[in-house]
Amino acid sequence: MKSLIIISLVLFVLILFNITNGKGNEFQVPPPPFSEGIFPCSDCHSAMEPNAKHRILEEHTDIILHHDEGNRWCLDCHNKDNRDYLKLADGRLVDFSESYKLCGQCHGDKYRDWKLGIHGKRTGFWNGQKEYRLCAHCHNPHSPRFKELKPEPAPLKPQKDMRVKKHE
Repeated sequence: MKSLIIISLVLFVLILFNITNGKGNEFQVPPPPFSEGIFPCSDCHSAMEPNAKHRILEEHTDIILHHDEGNRWCLDCHNKDNRDYLKLADGRLVDFSESYKLCGQCHGDKYRDWKLGIHGKRTGFWNGQKEYRLCAHCHNPHSPRFKELKPEPAPLKPQKDMRVKKHE
């Protein structure tokens, strides 16, 4: 009887864990934060011959790639033949709304924490529907490191006359 209770409890915890961490379910995310007028990419790229050569781009001059400092190229993540999709390391295509799968290939610890609701922003209920934000909602995928913040000045020490007087 005792072992049946323990087995039931373990099964309950595993089921609860699967429900709350999103395994087996697609994550509910808002649309990716595209810049105005750039998606679908095929609007421009369908008429262009794909060029895999590392180079300074003639278009997208506002994009400066600072992701893995010099070791990354656009087509490491973007699909060469259909720019409306991202490309995983194994060649599978994913929609921009599933970009967390792409980011998670290199940033596994952050991906794990994101799925558990520890990293990033997640809304919803602990035991109900949740909505996650994509990595790109907080990080620029081309330059994901946050810019350094200038620290605020230290607080001022209280003046002598501002201190509370002790009761005698």
